[in-house]
Amino acid sequence: MNRRMLVLGAMGAALAACGRPQPTRFKRYDGPKVTRVQVFKARRKLQIFSANVMLKEYDMELGFAPTGHKAVEGDGRTPEGAYRIDRRNPNSSFHLSIGISYPNANDIARAAAMGQRPGGDIFIHGTPARQMGKSDWTYGCIAVTNDEMEDIYAMVPDGTPIYIYP
Repeated sequence: MNRRMLVLGAMGAALAACGRPQPTRFKRYDGPKVTRVQVFKARRKLQIFSANVMLKEYDMELGFAPTGHKAVEGDGRTPEGAYRIDRRNPNSSFHLSIGISYPNANDIARAAAMGQRPGGDIFIHGTPARQMGKSDWTYGCIAVTNDEMEDIYAMVPDGTPIYIYP
């Protein structure tokens, strides 16, 4: 009898937990269509626009060598120029991430002329606890807080232009 009560109690607790809303990092966005993302490296600002209306602005961190355009793999720079959001990673080591289409043909040619590879895997992503409060710690990516990344991940669809300025 005690065993049956224990099993029934455990099943009841499991079912009760199913009815509670579980926290999620995948938010919904029902606002205006996002038409572009702008990044101002010197100001450490990331802006999200719908047409000419700024919807959101975030503080951000960059690569460990933030000045100048990314030239080669491992230089710690964040690229500058016009790119697109081209992929997303819901299983990112950095909470969530959306990919930037670096390198383009010009980036590849410039690195090849130096006998180097241009690098890649440039993302906008969240921030692990060990990096909180640190400045310009990525390897060339753009980092925001995890909560902000949840908003960005929901708002910005693949194909959105991103303009990264010095």
